[in-house]
Amino acid sequence: MADEQVLNFDTVEIMKMIPHRYPFLLVDRITECVPGKYSKGYKNLTMNEEFFQGHFPDNPIMPGVLQLEAMAQCSAPILMTLPQFQGKLALFAGMENVRFKNIVRPGDRLDMEIELLKLKGPIGKSHAIGKVNGVVVVEADMTVCMK
Repeated sequence: MADEQVLNFDTVEIMKMIPHRYPFLLVDRITECVPGKYSKGYKNLTMNEEFFQGHFPDNPIMPGVLQLEAMAQCSAPILMTLPQFQGKLALFAGMENVRFKNIVRPGDRLDMEIELLKLKGPIGKSHAIGKVNGVVVVEADMTVCMK
């Protein structure tokens, strides 16, 4: 069995891969990525995030849809590092079995782990888990389409 190539990407490298920019770039670093298999990364959250100003002023909570978007962005390198998808755009195409298990607040680090379960043509299905301090806060099955 050959050794797997484990990649990592800082914010600048992530921005070369996906088109998202502030305030919608929701992944700070990809700490591990094995092309075609899995990725791990994180988003550091501060009170300076625009969404905390209105969600909610006296009880800041990261919106669940943005947690899902962060995990989708973290999943993009799994496919974008494969030769057939380099230079393509990864689009969030669906989600199933979404469960929000705890809240995410300013000062938290949302750690994300995404495993590719199936790839058929340009469509990838994955399982994503978001954790804060080792505790699962969100989990979902996601579909990404490469265009």
